[in-house]
Amino acid sequence: MTTEVVPRRRHPVRNAFIGLMACVAMLAVTAAVGIFWIQHTLTSHIGRIDGVFAGLDESQRPPKPTTGPAAKAVNILLMGTDRRSPVGTTGRAASAPLWVPGAQRTDTLMVLHIDGDRRGASVISIPRDSWVAVPGYGMDKINAAFSYAGPSLAVQTVEQLTGVRIDHLAVIDWEGFRQLTDAVGGVTVTVPTTVYDSARGITWTAGTHTLDGEQALSYVGQRYGLPGGDLDRVRRQQAFLRTLMENSLHTTMRHDPQQVLDFLKTVTSNLSVDSGWSTRDMAGLALSLRNLRSADIRYLTVPVAGLGMEGAQSVVHLDHVRGWRMWSAVRDDRIEHWAGQHPWYETSTTVR
Repeated sequence: MTTEVVPRRRHPVRNAFIGLMACVAMLAVTAAVGIFWIQHTLTSHIGRIDGVFAGLDESQRPPKPTTGPAAKAVNILLMGTDRRSPVGTTGRAASAPLWVPGAQRTDTLMVLHIDGDRRGASVISIPRDSWVAVPGYGMDKINAAFSYAGPSLAVQTVEQLTGVRIDHLAVIDWEGFRQLTDAVGGVTVTVPTTVYDSARGITWTAGTHTLDGEQALSYVGQRYGLPGGDLDRVRRQQAFLRTLMENSLHTTMRHDPQQVLDFLKTVTSNLSVDSGWSTRDMAGLALSLRNLRSADIRYLTVPVAGLGMEGAQSVVHLDHVRGWRMWSAVRDDRIEHWAGQHPWYETSTTVR
């Protein structure tokens, strides 16, 4: 049954999404409050995921740059989980001794590159249906890595694909995304043409819509009914994140300490990071980004060769030649220059 988009509603959410907002908004917000509150809030609210990097073979990992601007750059793998069982695998349940295969997949996957000079950042989306080599499992969709063996295999898969060394991991679930969207008062999007989401029974009418958290989950999660499928979903996600980031920064500029702290708690309560990312390092990174503006953040999608089928699966085939050039620019901390020369890989503010 077709359902028109309606004003804001509140009832349980069944979808999943992750993105930049949890990590970058957290970093931006923390720069607006005192160091004591930064450390207290981060320590008491953020979940920790143990063993993310401990099990990786160091000899097989990309080397960490030691000279030049790239030595100071930071690469964070951002993932959003699509929970498929009631067994917790991240966040407060991250201490569970065993990974539960099939319990979760990554509904969204991005690499956040923070420039060495802290004057800019890039969010590079990898479509979840990307057909890649998953170490130990052969060719599969990239989001299967998290399901097969958890965060460590997801990191290993991304490092193998990109040649970029991942410094840290940040994971958010659907509840975190919903709460963050609601915390900034909703996000306004423009739908250029009316589209129908057959999976959810929702019609998005052409025009402007202010979405609450639940509606946002449906909007950024749609794949069916969009001409480009998973690629159009990625473009929607990035355009949405751009506006969400602007709203988040606006929230932090109100200079109401309690309001800022409440917002920070909303972000961190649904965020999990690798246990090796110390509170002190997180706070230091946050303060180093205090002058970062939303306009300084670039949103890109990894080069794609096209859509196709692998067996019964609809997949995204990556352009590995052009992709390697992009990732080389990330490794060398030259992605801003590369993006300027290849503007077609940046996400437009107008999406389907």
